[in-house]
Amino acid sequence: MSSLAFCGTPRFAVPTLEALVRADFSVCLVVTQPDRPRGRGLALAASPVKQSALALDLPITQPDSIKNNDEFRAQITSLQPDAIIVVGYGRIIPQWMIDLPRFGNINLHASLLPKYRGAAPIQWAIARGETVTGVTTMQIDAGLDTGDILLQKEIPINPTNTAETLAPTLAAIGADLVVETLHGLHAGTIRPRPQDHAKASLAPILKKEDGRIDFRQSAQEVLNRLRGFQPWPGAFTTFRGKNLHVWDAAVSQHSLSPGELLVDDDHLFVGCGGSALALLEVQPEGKKHMAVRDFIHGYRPHSGEKLGS
Repeated sequence: MSSLAFCGTPRFAVPTLEALVRADFSVCLVVTQPDRPRGRGLALAASPVKQSALALDLPITQPDSIKNNDEFRAQITSLQPDAIIVVGYGRIIPQWMIDLPRFGNINLHASLLPKYRGAAPIQWAIARGETVTGVTTMQIDAGLDTGDILLQKEIPINPTNTAETLAPTLAAIGADLVVETLHGLHAGTIRPRPQDHAKASLAPILKKEDGRIDFRQSAQEVLNRLRGFQPWPGAFTTFRGKNLHVWDAAVSQHSLSPGELLVDDDHLFVGCGGSALALLEVQPEGKKHMAVRDFIHGYRPHSGEKLGS
């Protein structure tokens, strides 16, 4: 392939961009989101993909929109890329852009499609208790992650994995898969296959309320959501009328009613549906993360109190 355009924004997309350059593909343009204000001072900050592209000395464009942007359309059309690689760009790809390159728009998606279509596949796969996940390269069409599958790679989800720890692994595996996909398309050895839409599930963009703990769920279900929703929205409840984030926990064999606390020396347990959680690391409102022992000594919870009430 003589040239590629690359569309991406988050850290997850950086390994793919770097892998394409290492594999000697000519990246003629990097398209990423405009700089956004971040931090306490709200200074403009470049996306991780822009930072990587600058380090690689690649041409960059940052359009506010792409659907009806004549200037952007003329720019990318003039380059005549053989393929457009899309990894977490954050914009819907318009039909004119889908039709432009001869090998189409190739997306790296962080799930085993058709499972977990949508914006947060890593988070929802963990939150829903999956034990395997993976990455998929697919040809973008007009739907939401509905295009033909090119290649897939499966990996296990370990019981200790969180969204934060799993994402870099998937990004690295996905980067290699994109390179493999491009070589296969060029050689004519890959045959796109349609997705089985009947087996599709959705992984919608996360909302803050998704992190609210429902202690009527089993301890394992609560723990899965805690792992999946790190770093945001996390897993949170209330204690004595104030927010309490739970950052680490383990399933316990204690039998307690939903939300009920049990204090046992330096250990703290909370009831769930038919089971309990041992709380390990928490963060009271306005405070830093702390080990549960420090929380017990500082806040003096007592057995029989409830979380979330």
